[in-house]
Amino acid sequence: MKTISIDDLSSLSSQAEQSPRKRMNRNLHSELSDPIQRLAIAMEPDTYIRPHRHLNSWELLTPLRGRFVVLTFDDDGVVIGRAVLGEGVCVVETPAATWHAVLSLDTGGVIFEVKHGPYAPFKEEDFASWSPSADDDAQKELMHWFRDAEVGHRWSGCGVR
Repeated sequence: MKTISIDDLSSLSSQAEQSPRKRMNRNLHSELSDPIQRLAIAMEPDTYIRPHRHLNSWELLTPLRGRFVVLTFDDDGVVIGRAVLGEGVCVVETPAATWHAVLSLDTGGVIFEVKHGPYAPFKEEDFASWSPSADDDAQKELMHWFRDAEVGHRWSGCGVR
């Protein structure tokens, strides 16, 4: 039997706080080649999850601790879906090939993710072309925009368009 305890969540959050990327995961799947990936991800509010898509897999998210904004986008960066996990919403499933991003709203937040494997590192084409890279300071503005972005809003590089 595999478990994740409350103490495990606290430890994972502490590791995320120490990490340069401000996130840390604990896998329940045994191998990166497993056909279904299952993992708890501690995410601090200042971690950047660049808008991306998984061409061949849906993604299921549920909060274990804290709140998370989940946004889906069309190809042009217009928000087509918004949910706040942990605030009235318990589970979000993003369809395959859908642009999406996640923002942690709370320090110590931990989300649980399930998706098809095997694990494959992201390639540049997996990221939305309209979104800044992780080393671009504009990503901080985008993360701030994520907090309040609503359906119909479009990221323009400096707010809503």
